[in-house]
Amino acid sequence: MESTATPPSGVSQTAPAPPPPPEKVVPEPTPQGATGPTSAPPEVTAFDIAVRAPQGIKELLERHLELQRYRAVTDLDEAELARLIVLAERNVRNLVGTLGYFSPAITITKEGNANQHPTIVVAVNPGEPTAVGTVAITFAGDIAESTDPGALTQRAQIQRDWRLPTGQRFTQDTWDSAKTQALRDLVARRYPAGKLADSLADVDATAHTAGLALKLDSGPLYRLGPMQVTGIERYDPVLVPRLARLTTGAVYDQNQLVEAQLRLASSGYFDSAYVFVDPESDPNAAPVQVQVREAKLQKIILGVGVTTDSGPRASIEHTHLRVPGTNWRAVTKLQLEKKSPFAQTEWTSIPDEANWRWVALARTERADDDELVTRSGRLRFGRTQAGERIDRNVYLQYDRASVSGSGQINSSAADIGDGSALTANYVWTGRYFDSLPFPSKGYGLGFELGGGSTMGSQHLPLARAVGRWLGIVPLERGRIAMRAEGGAVLAKDSARIPGTLLFRTGGDTTVRGYGYRDIGIKLDNGVIGPGRYMAVGSVEYQRPMLRDGRPSEWENTFFIDAGAVADNPKDMKPSVGIGTGVRWRSPIGPLQIDLAYGVKVKQVRLHVSVGFVF
Repeated sequence: MESTATPPSGVSQTAPAPPPPPEKVVPEPTPQGATGPTSAPPEVTAFDIAVRAPQGIKELLERHLELQRYRAVTDLDEAELARLIVLAERNVRNLVGTLGYFSPAITITKEGNANQHPTIVVAVNPGEPTAVGTVAITFAGDIAESTDPGALTQRAQIQRDWRLPTGQRFTQDTWDSAKTQALRDLVARRYPAGKLADSLADVDATAHTAGLALKLDSGPLYRLGPMQVTGIERYDPVLVPRLARLTTGAVYDQNQLVEAQLRLASSGYFDSAYVFVDPESDPNAAPVQVQVREAKLQKIILGVGVTTDSGPRASIEHTHLRVPGTNWRAVTKLQLEKKSPFAQTEWTSIPDEANWRWVALARTERADDDELVTRSGRLRFGRTQAGERIDRNVYLQYDRASVSGSGQINSSAADIGDGSALTANYVWTGRYFDSLPFPSKGYGLGFELGGGSTMGSQHLPLARAVGRWLGIVPLERGRIAMRAEGGAVLAKDSARIPGTLLFRTGGDTTVRGYGYRDIGIKLDNGVIGPGRYMAVGSVEYQRPMLRDGRPSEWENTFFIDAGAVADNPKDMKPSVGIGTGVRWRSPIGPLQIDLAYGVKVKQVRLHVSVGFVF
C-alpha cells in the first residue's frame, strides 16, 4: 500500500499543484539615495513563525518554509491567513519528505489573542524514516550488449559501488548523489556520451520503504582518434604527443586523459594544459583535443625554507627550456644552507617515442654533519624513462669525495670516504599506490645496481646495490605504513671509495629520533663516518582525526624506526627511535611533524618534512 504523501522529485508519487498564494504586494525597501529617515525603521511582520521539530527538520523548515515569504504582507486578513496555514501543511510535508519522512504528523496552529501579534506554530513529529528496499540498476546501449570483459567489469563495478544500498536511509540528497555517482562511473571510461535514461523511487509510506530503479544508457563505445593540438609555437610539435602518451585506437578512459593533462602541466614546458574528447565526435576515432599555453623560455625561481635536519636555506634556480641550438632543457640550481650547500646543473633532451630522455648532470656539494665535512663532485651521463608507474635510469657516473674533520676533529683521523670512482648504474623504481601524493594503500619498490672501479692511484673493482620498499595496508580506521631499505658496497678493504657511494642514515625521512646522518660507523676518536652496509626499517600507524564524526585533513601517527650502518654485516647494531606525530594534507603534499625519542642517544628530537617521496 502506498501513502498519499507527496515525496520529493524523482519519487513515483505525485500530487496536484497547490493553489496560488494570496495576491498581496510586498513592500519594497527605499531605494538608495531617496529621501527618508536617517535610520531604517524596525521590520514590521504580519506574523511570527515558531517551528517545533527535531533539529535537522527544524533547520530545514526555518530555511525553506514558504510561509516566510508572506510575513512582510502586513495587511493579511484572517481568511487569507487561514488559507496560508492550509497551504503550509502541504509545503511542510514536501520538505520533510526530502529527508525521507513520508508519514509525518504535522500540526499548524495560530497562537495569540485578537489584539496580539499572531504566531504560526509548525509542529512536526516526523515518524519513522524511510529505508531503501529493492534496488534495480539496468543498462542500455553498448555496455548492456557487449561481451567484452571491460564492459562486464564496468557494469559490475557500477552495481557494486552503488551508494544507496538496501537498508540505508533514503533521502532526496542521497538519492540524487547516488544517481550522479553512478553516471560518473559510467562516463569515466569507454562511454563519454553516457546518460541517465530513467530513474524511479517508489515509496511505500506505510512500510517506510523506497524501491529504487535506475537505467543508464551508455551509448556507443568510444576509441581515441588522432591528437589535435592548439597553442604549440615555441617548442617542437612532437613534444605534446610524447609527453601526453595517449595511444590512437585505445578505449576512452577519462583517468588517462587527466594523467596526460597532468604530465603536460607538470612538464615545465606549459603554464596550462587541457585534454578532452568531444562526446559528439565519431565514436570509432574521437579526436583528442589538446589545448596548451606555453611557458616562457626562461624563468628564475627564488626559494627559502627550513628543515630540522639542515636549518634555514635559500636557493636560486634558473631554467632554460630550449637551450639555443638544441631542444634540450637546462636547469641550474644554487642552494645555500648550513649543512649541505650545493650547486648543480642538469640538462635533459625531449623524450623520444618510447619516452626515453638523454640526461647530463654536474654537481658539487659540501656536506657538514658537525663532525665530518665531505666535499664531493659528481658527473653523470645517461638515459632516463619516466612511466605511469615505473621509472628507469641507465647512466655512467663519476664520483669524487674528500673528507676532513669539522671543528676540533683532527682531519688526519677522519679520512674515511676519501676517493673517486667511475661506475655504470641501473636504477628501477615502481610505484603501485592508489593515489599520489596521498596514498591510502599500495606499495612501492625500487633498486639500484652499480659496478665499476675506483680511480686515482689504485684501480680496484667495486659493486654497489641498494633496495627499498614501502607498503601501505588499509585498516578499518587508518592504515599501517611499513618501510625497509638496505644497501651494500662490495670492494677490497684497501679500496678508497668516495663517501658519496657509502652509507649513513638518521634524520627526518630515515630514522627519527637521531640527527641528520648521525647513524654510521664510530671511529676511534668518536667521529661518525660512512660504512659499506646499511639497513633501515620502520612501522607507522596512521589514524585520521575525526571532525563531526568524519575524517579530517589531519592524521595522528605512532611509529618505530630502526637503522644500522657497518663495514661488516655481522657488526650491524640497530639504533631505534620511537615517537608520535601529525600529518596534514597540505596543498603541496603531506606535511609531517614528528616528535621522536632516540633510544640509543636518549634524546627527543622534533622532525618536520613536506611531501611524499618514493
